[in-house]
Amino acid sequence: MTNGLTTACLTVLDRLSTIASKHPKRITAAIATLLLTAGGGAFAVANLAPDASDLPVRTVAYPVESLASDTPLTALLDIPSYSLYRTDQTRANDSAESILQRMGVADPAAAAFLRGDNLVRQNLLGRGGRSVSIEATDDHRLVRMTARWAPDDSGSFKRLVVERAEGNGAFASRIETAPLSVGARLAGGVIRSSLFAATDAANIPDAVAIQLAEVFSSNIDFHRALRKEDRFSVVYETLEADGEPLRSGRVLSAEFHNNGKTHDAVWFQEPNASKGAYYTLNGESMRRAYLTSPVEFSRISSGFQMRFHPILQKWRAHLGTDFAAPTGTAVRTVGDGVVDFAGVQNGYGNVIYVKHRNQHVTVYAHLSRIDVRPGQSVEQGQKIGAVGATGWATGPHLHFEFRVNGQHQDPMTIAQQSEAAQPVSAASRAAFSRLASNMRVQLASAAQVEVASAE
Repeated sequence: MTNGLTTACLTVLDRLSTIASKHPKRITAAIATLLLTAGGGAFAVANLAPDASDLPVRTVAYPVESLASDTPLTALLDIPSYSLYRTDQTRANDSAESILQRMGVADPAAAAFLRGDNLVRQNLLGRGGRSVSIEATDDHRLVRMTARWAPDDSGSFKRLVVERAEGNGAFASRIETAPLSVGARLAGGVIRSSLFAATDAANIPDAVAIQLAEVFSSNIDFHRALRKEDRFSVVYETLEADGEPLRSGRVLSAEFHNNGKTHDAVWFQEPNASKGAYYTLNGESMRRAYLTSPVEFSRISSGFQMRFHPILQKWRAHLGTDFAAPTGTAVRTVGDGVVDFAGVQNGYGNVIYVKHRNQHVTVYAHLSRIDVRPGQSVEQGQKIGAVGATGWATGPHLHFEFRVNGQHQDPMTIAQQSEAAQPVSAASRAAFSRLASNMRVQLASAAQVEVASAE
């Protein structure tokens, strides 16, 4: 009897559920009326439902695979230790703490050792531009620090090593010497405003940018003839220590597209020559009788033209070229010759006259230092003094003049029109052709680097 009533109730509830889903508003009103007028009947029906404790119970079990492949969870906590590595450049104001903090090391014991160690104080702290690499534990304690730098042009570098001993954890330092290795890098850039802005954007060292300007100085006036969208490619040496580049070396080859014209250059040394030189990829020498500038690439503050004299306070012809540069910047002779005068002279201050062939004379004025004597022979590019502000000068700069038969001439024009040196000799032509062919491939690759970086 009870089971029959239960079945009937379930059937009724199922029907009510179906009706409620189809006619929700009507059912809601009916239930409300029923609750208001027949509360006792509803209670009677509710009592007819089965007791919850009498309902059947079924247990469902699903197998779960081990997340640790049958490895206990305690074993998962035993994660192997690892090392952290980082490389950076030192700064002139670095302390032990600032170096370690920048390298991600939190180790008071290491900082205390660096502060008190003589080798570290003498060769690392407060010395900018040195390559530093560190190895640290996963909890940021120092294991090893290595600093590298090349003190001179000997072809070797110094290595300062600070290392923690495995046993007692004490630190020790040592200095080592090792040979530099030579590599090559490809780069390219596009002129947007200036050469140095373009090389900075392409992460090309300033020393390479200066060489680039020097190489093409007889073909391109970098002060006045650069155009927006001019582009260049360059292959240059890198001097590396333990695989880390310490500084840049010589430009090996380069290509410059300026104002619709392409200029190229490659470094080559004849077998019997004492030194190498730059040639076009066709073997023509790029060396001319005179350099276009007596200082490495710098800003021309006053050209060969009329100007308002800053001291005399009147307009007059400026019969030379002024190069703005800091005091002490090296000054070089623009061509082979003999020192005709070296001393003090009126408004020129400290001045040097160099006599060249064909009645050519160059003048270097306002020097802070004179490094040659009268009668001394000098070669093109040789350092003869330093920029200063002696004589009638309102600030440090080099006043440079070029005279032909006693008449002042525009130095830039004379340099660009001077005769070139001899081309590659016939005996060296085969070796040069192989080098030039290889450099063409590398310059094409450098141009692709330029395109990729621009995109």
